[in-house]
Amino acid sequence: MSCPTLLVLYGSQTGTAQDTAERIGRQAQRRRVEVRVEALDSYNVADLITESLVLFVCSTTGQGDPPDNMKNFWRFLFRKSLPAGSLCRLDCAVLGLGDSSYPKFNFVAKKLHKRLLQLGATELLPVGLADDQHDLGPDAVIDPWLIAFWDRALALYPLPAGVTMLSENELLPPRYVFNFLDDATEEPETLSCDGGIAPQAPPSRDHPFLARMVSNQRVTLPSHFQDVRLIEFDIEGSGMKFSAGDVVLIQPCSDRAHVEQLCQLLGLNPQRRFTLTPTGNAPVPPRLPQPCSVQYLLESFLDVGSVPRRSFFELLWGFASDGLERDKLAEFSSAQGQEELHSYCNRPRRNAIEVLTDFPHTTAALKVEYLLDLFPEISPRSFSIASSPLVHPGRLQILVAVVQYRTRLVRPRKGLCSGWLAGLDPTQGEVHVPLWVKKGGLRLPSAIDTPVIMVGPGTGVAPFRAALQERITQGGTENVLFFGCRSQAADFYCRSEWEELQRSGGLTLFTAFSRDQGEKVYVQHRVREQAELLWELLAHRNAHFYIAGNAKQMPAAVSEAVSAVLQSQGGLGAMQAEELLQELERQGRFQTETWS
Repeated sequence: MSCPTLLVLYGSQTGTAQDTAERIGRQAQRRRVEVRVEALDSYNVADLITESLVLFVCSTTGQGDPPDNMKNFWRFLFRKSLPAGSLCRLDCAVLGLGDSSYPKFNFVAKKLHKRLLQLGATELLPVGLADDQHDLGPDAVIDPWLIAFWDRALALYPLPAGVTMLSENELLPPRYVFNFLDDATEEPETLSCDGGIAPQAPPSRDHPFLARMVSNQRVTLPSHFQDVRLIEFDIEGSGMKFSAGDVVLIQPCSDRAHVEQLCQLLGLNPQRRFTLTPTGNAPVPPRLPQPCSVQYLLESFLDVGSVPRRSFFELLWGFASDGLERDKLAEFSSAQGQEELHSYCNRPRRNAIEVLTDFPHTTAALKVEYLLDLFPEISPRSFSIASSPLVHPGRLQILVAVVQYRTRLVRPRKGLCSGWLAGLDPTQGEVHVPLWVKKGGLRLPSAIDTPVIMVGPGTGVAPFRAALQERITQGGTENVLFFGCRSQAADFYCRSEWEELQRSGGLTLFTAFSRDQGEKVYVQHRVREQAELLWELLAHRNAHFYIAGNAKQMPAAVSEAVSAVLQSQGGLGAMQAEELLQELERQGRFQTETWS
């Protein structure tokens, strides 16, 4: 009898679901279970009817949307033509990663689980719903759920007689072997963060377009605590097409100081080149050139400055020989030690290099072959496009809030992508940024005379800047914008543009400057104040309503304000107003695009 086979399929937007899937893959290896771990869109979904045991790990993005690397699978699975019993041979389990502060908490996992059962699959256990908001993070759900999964899976698919689990003390093999090359080997042309070769294929993550940065302008006062940039790129010749509501993805680079520090810690020569040989069924990542330099691997591919996840400590523990370091790493790797790990790592946002510095004996024993197991791949960052090609042909603009904050650690914490972009200065020499575009979640009405109401505080105004440029160029003048920020003087982005559009009759603008008076005023207050206008537009003019911005409290507060407008002006009860909002959402007349 052969060992059981498990397929782990993941849909991941920021890398958390991928990390969890890979962790499950390592658990399978220890249990001597043959395992494959793949992104959902890398897997041929038509082969699903031949599988016997599959575990799905998926996150939920935006307003209940599947991650980018799951969308093709999602469309296929929900075809009405699929026979009801097509997955009758499949035993499956679904683990969802979500955030209960969002209204559609783990919506993708719930819907996927339901659809699999509709197609005849057998569930091994109820869908797991991990929650970022839990005091101990998503592992509070993941750990007990995985224990139950393995109990059930190995009861149905037992190991052959005489086969036993690998000891926890035994280090699993790395995913790749490094083959270092002789210095005389000719180095190939590679894509780097300082420029390179524009790809021939349509721009994508594997083949981004190297866009020249044209300008990088701060749009907040120098004295203001928040640094926000309006950045413009030259995309002439890229073949990329986009419209208002679409998104650009940017592939950032690691901080060079982090790369230098890591090379010193691990005794690596950044100029050495190597090729990779997989030890299992995982292919060499397509974004990684072959051969490749250590510098490129650490700067352009691996997120060496990220806050490490639990899997980082689990792997590091395998190299520990010092008693104190080994005990502490064992604690951080255990289910019982997650609160301690959260206090040490997540709360202060301690990065991986700082962790390695805190465990010097273990770090000294770390082998280079495990770098791709230890560090996650750098994830691209999404930004709403803030310009229309009708007004800025051959150009693309974004509005970026630079993430920088202090914790109890000495050095300020910085956002990887925003900090990297802020540090690029096109006036000091030519700068290129790898990027590509994708369809966004916001859809403008096809009829240009349909009124639009847009609520975009802070950088949430970015997609509405593109929308206004597009609509006004096409002759649409029924545009209402609610914009909010802290101070009219410090962070009123694009003020002169809005005022000019007002003067020309293309825009009705309402502003909320929360700190410019004793009592705080937010965009939801202005929405309530304009109840009569909004009722007229929504009830009698077929207006479309849009919300964009931070996902914390604002979207819910604005939705409540709109509900209050429907009640006060339409004579509706609370339940009726909620039903009307849901109907507007189904019609595409009430849309939100939020981010955390």
